[in-house]
Amino acid sequence: MASFGIWVLTIFLVFQSGYGFYLPGSYPHKYKVGDPLSVKVNSLTSIDTEMPFSYYSLPFCKPAEGVKDSAENLGELLMGDRIENSPYRFKMYTNETLIFLCQSGKLSADEFKLLKERIDEMYQVNLILDNLPAIRYTVKEGFVSRWTGYPIGVKFQDMYYVFNHLKFKVLVHKYEETNVARVMGTGDAVDVFPSGGKGGSDVPGYMVVGFEVIPCSVMHNGNVVKDLKMYDKYPSEIKCDTTTVTVPIKEGEPIVFTYEVAFEESDIKWPSRWDAYLKMEGSKVHWFSILNSLMVITFLAGIVLVIFLRTVRRDLTRYEELDKEAQAQMNEELSGWKLVVGDVFRAPSHPALLCIMVGDGVQILGMGVVTILFAALGFMSPASRGTLITGMLFFYMILGIAAGYVAVRLWRTIGCGDHKGWASVAWKAACFFPGIAFLILTILNFLLWGSHSTGAIPFSLFVILLLLWFCISVPLTLVGGYFGAKAPHIEYPVRTNQIPREIPAQKYPSWLLVLGAGTLPFGTLFIELFFIMSSIWMGRVYYVFGFLLIVMVLLVVVCAEVSLVLTYMHLCVEDWKWWWKSFFASGSVAIYIFLYSVNYLIFDLKSLSGPVSATLYLGYSLFMVLAIMLATGTIGFLSSFWFVHYLFSSVKLD
Repeated sequence: MASFGIWVLTIFLVFQSGYGFYLPGSYPHKYKVGDPLSVKVNSLTSIDTEMPFSYYSLPFCKPAEGVKDSAENLGELLMGDRIENSPYRFKMYTNETLIFLCQSGKLSADEFKLLKERIDEMYQVNLILDNLPAIRYTVKEGFVSRWTGYPIGVKFQDMYYVFNHLKFKVLVHKYEETNVARVMGTGDAVDVFPSGGKGGSDVPGYMVVGFEVIPCSVMHNGNVVKDLKMYDKYPSEIKCDTTTVTVPIKEGEPIVFTYEVAFEESDIKWPSRWDAYLKMEGSKVHWFSILNSLMVITFLAGIVLVIFLRTVRRDLTRYEELDKEAQAQMNEELSGWKLVVGDVFRAPSHPALLCIMVGDGVQILGMGVVTILFAALGFMSPASRGTLITGMLFFYMILGIAAGYVAVRLWRTIGCGDHKGWASVAWKAACFFPGIAFLILTILNFLLWGSHSTGAIPFSLFVILLLLWFCISVPLTLVGGYFGAKAPHIEYPVRTNQIPREIPAQKYPSWLLVLGAGTLPFGTLFIELFFIMSSIWMGRVYYVFGFLLIVMVLLVVVCAEVSLVLTYMHLCVEDWKWWWKSFFASGSVAIYIFLYSVNYLIFDLKSLSGPVSATLYLGYSLFMVLAIMLATGTIGFLSSFWFVHYLFSSVKLD
């Protein structure tokens, strides 16, 4: 029955990820006809540089009440989002045309140069209405492409044109009930359940379910707008033609900005309004390819596991069926894992470092599994900007207890129960990975500060991150270390000889096999890795967390299998130094992921310009790869440790 429940949950996650599950309990906002709608602006972004900049860093119109920051969470700040108010104002279900917004001041030499640079670097303006990003549709060779945001401008025949007129279309859906208790389900299957209350108004209300924008370059008469105020009616007709550009920007001349808005009733229901974003061009997941890849990998891993278990079982059976005299004779005649019984649990080199890396790996792996599980269940929807990063930070800090516990208990096991130095191990586990991450992010932050990018972490946020690290994460890790010191250490099933056994010369270097072992785990995730990289660097929305959860479970299984096989092979050739090799057998997948990242930079991010952008990309990739190495290496080491302990506890000894 339990296995049936697991299958039902798995199938549910796969199907729901395909429909883009929306966070339960996230309520729609009802607007009456004529209610004000406020458009917000996010950072300017480009896949050409990967460095976000503030919207108001360019000479755009500013709100009459001044620029104000919207509420931001920790994840948004770390991602470089800077959401601010904008001068664009709509009224629900009220079509308006010829709205004058403002006339910029005369472009200075610096402003003119900056505008040209941003147009060359293909920067996009990102607008938000009722938590929906503006979407733009383009038709090319009969195919409709969807893009979030719109370009600042365009270069044509060595002249630069800014899109100074925006044509908005807001899709609305009639509010079905005057009072809503909850929204359940996904896609078209969603129904709105009334709470049963009798309150509320009978005045029809509407929900925003779509936000589209068409940018145009329009000729304006500078003399006509001199006496106009913001939101006044523009005196002449504005023709928005997306196929032509009219007025190039020039130094010393102002830019006139206008807009129009049209409302259209739509059949799209509120919980389905993100479907258009989740089906962006190029982000459609090739389900058949991924399923095929996963089936092949699962089949290969299953074969390896079956052969492996049968071999080990046969060895154990033969060894146990012999009497003591025959065992002694067998030990003299045969080579293999039986001969390293007095050395297999000999302490590895740099034991403290191994304990620290395994402890940090448990913390990172736990964070990844819990975060992906919550995202798959819909609690970290793409609509909630920054929640994924915020959730990851929260789970990472809480799991400091697990890191300290595992690191210290492993330290005591290697030291045969000695408590000495446990506090030092717990402290280093609390500082090892966060310290390296902090160093990488600080260096990259200096590059972003130098570029005046909003992607730079503000100094105040640096202080907050340091406080979270030293006031929450470190104490929790020390608490976990304390419990690890109190817990009984794992007893070895065999005694270790005083004199280490000489390892026979090998035909091939053992580390060559260890490095090659990472190819199988890499095979389980390289297709999914493409979509993850595209969401990070190409501005696409990643939402198939149900499938990612399955891929992660499969990755854990394959890492464990690969490490077990490699450890057994090393023991069979009398190589008892398995500790570090079991860690890097599965951890070596990180090398292939980094090589894939370099390949992605060269072949998929061809437009990435400048050494700063490339350095940022490689720096973030190195940070990601380090975390993956610790997590996958920990899976391999813990599974190998369990296997070696089980194997030698099954052997009859004098």
